[in-house]
Amino acid sequence: MGYGEIAALIAALAFAVLVVFIILALRKVTDILAEVEKVTQEANKSLAVITKDVDHLSIEVEGLLNKANTLVDDLNGKISKTDPLFTAIGDLGVTVSDVNQSTRNLAVSLKGGGKGAKGVAGSSTVGKLGRTAMAMARQRQSKKESKDTKFKTY
Repeated sequence: MGYGEIAALIAALAFAVLVVFIILALRKVTDILAEVEKVTQEANKSLAVITKDVDHLSIEVEGLLNKANTLVDDLNGKISKTDPLFTAIGDLGVTVSDVNQSTRNLAVSLKGGGKGAKGVAGSSTVGKLGRTAMAMARQRQSKKESKDTKFKTY
């Protein structure tokens, strides 16, 4: 056996070892690819289910949004109808404030402020008002009494 044959034998053994390692690596790669294929199929199935669910949810959300928009439009319409009410309430508040101020001014003018001639004029105004009220009350009472006596005589 010569050096050439030994070299060929070593090369053949090295080639055989290389082929064994390549075969083992290819088996592992094949197993890995099979697992990747299983995971990909499961992911595709899950993705299909999720897509269907999302489609259904998006349809329902769209319906809810349409209903919410309708309700908001209805609410805006009803609120706009109450605007005149709140305007009237605000105007009434201003009017009540004006009446209060006028009443204060009347009370002050009737009271006369307690100063000089105005005080006398104010008290005479109050006196006239009182006398007029008493006269009206007496007239009313006399009319009532006259009606009562008419009905009793018959």
